[in-house]
Amino acid sequence: MKLISNAKDLKPGGKKVCLAIGVFDGVHLGHQQIIRQTVADARQHDALAVVITFDRHPNAVVAPDRVPPLIYSLPQKQRAIGSLGADILLQIHFDEPFSRQTGEEFIRCLWRDPGKIQSVCVGADFVFGHRRSGNVALLQKLGDELAFTVHGLAAVSLDKQIVSSTRIRETIRAGNFDTASQMLGRPYAIAGIVVAGDRLGRQLGFPTANLEVTGLLLPPNGVYAGLINREKVPHQAVLNIGLRPTLAANAPQLRVEAHLLDFNGDLYGQELEITFVVKLRDEEKFPSAEALREQIARDITEAKKRF
Repeated sequence: MKLISNAKDLKPGGKKVCLAIGVFDGVHLGHQQIIRQTVADARQHDALAVVITFDRHPNAVVAPDRVPPLIYSLPQKQRAIGSLGADILLQIHFDEPFSRQTGEEFIRCLWRDPGKIQSVCVGADFVFGHRRSGNVALLQKLGDELAFTVHGLAAVSLDKQIVSSTRIRETIRAGNFDTASQMLGRPYAIAGIVVAGDRLGRQLGFPTANLEVTGLLLPPNGVYAGLINREKVPHQAVLNIGLRPTLAANAPQLRVEAHLLDFNGDLYGQELEITFVVKLRDEEKFPSAEALREQIARDITEAKKRF
């Protein structure tokens, strides 16, 4: 899958394009239905399957006080979309000038820049453009004028409830990873770049990789057994999410730290993706660093049993 950031770079080479448009946070079952319909349209008409999304949640610009934490990092979202067979991912930089574009202007620009649109696929309740001026009805009106097909797909349901990014966030916050994974269509995981920490884990004898997870949704604080995908090789790990009450200074910060079992090496600057296996215990404060060290050893033993 080719990644571009401007529709003018699409260059379909005379082919028509089939478009899937959405925020696609989590790339859940409903999103997958939209993208698969687009891929099917493209294969049927010898066209390019193009997924259009944004480099941040639109609320980060239009409603900064209502920005939801993201289920997936950008690299995770890109990989999930690529796995569905899309040819091109157009990841638009969502900024203030772009937010002022009406829904109709947005579609007409897409129609003008990449070439002839064969189809557009969105969720039935999808809205877009300045002041939410675009919807399926507008797409159908423009489709009649510009000769493209519109699919406004109904939401997917699981256990008689609609699958949505909001519902997935709620299940993750509750620590219900099984239900979240069912709605995602893949095991729930978080991903982030390894950044420098304070090396307290190393001083305890258990070096940890500190993940940069700003803006991402996190599960409840606690200690987890997890699998880390590093360069497509799985590693068993014990993961701590929390404020480290035993070691924290006066202004504790939320940390995501992973200790890879039976691993010794430099991970700085690498992306780690962590799939949750089971929660081992809640976060707690211990009377001393030595007591914490002993508990971490017990956590590792228990994690190995669970694996």
